[in-house]
Amino acid sequence: MTQTWELWGNVVIAGVLALPLAAAAVFLLARRRARAGHPAPARTALADVGVVTGTLPWVWMILTPSSGRTGVGLVPFTDLATLVHAPWQTVFVQVGGNLLVFAALGALLPVRSARLASPARVAALACLASVTVETLQYALRLGRHSSVDDVLVNTLGAVLAALVTRRWWAGRIPARPVPR
Repeated sequence: MTQTWELWGNVVIAGVLALPLAAAAVFLLARRRARAGHPAPARTALADVGVVTGTLPWVWMILTPSSGRTGVGLVPFTDLATLVHAPWQTVFVQVGGNLLVFAALGALLPVRSARLASPARVAALACLASVTVETLQYALRLGRHSSVDDVLVNTLGAVLAALVTRRWWAGRIPARPVPR
């Protein structure tokens, strides 16, 4: 755990310091949308800012160069199976971190858009985002291991987060009145 803090503590600190800016962005965006007559301006502003501030730090961590194991794992569940014999701290960081990478995206996009208010659509979008990040890790030669297991766990995390927010999904936002 100490090594994890040494590697990513700066990301955590930057994320915490960004919270007041994110709160200001939510307030200003909601106020602007309210003036424009947007339905549920605070809700959609919170979702928009939350997706960005909840996802970017994780992507920053994933795309930071490393001196770790490199390569590509294309056989599902192979990399996860190797974690069975790893110390619990490694399992916690690897699985827990991968579950959280797109959790904000999965939790808040269905709140923002009725088009994304289904577990299957959240899974498709999270999978696409995860494949993009894993491909960038490989293509940019960041000293990281790109794995289909990471894609699976990232996608699972987004879907689980979406299910937690299901009662607030955008289908409950009234339609915007059409001007005559």
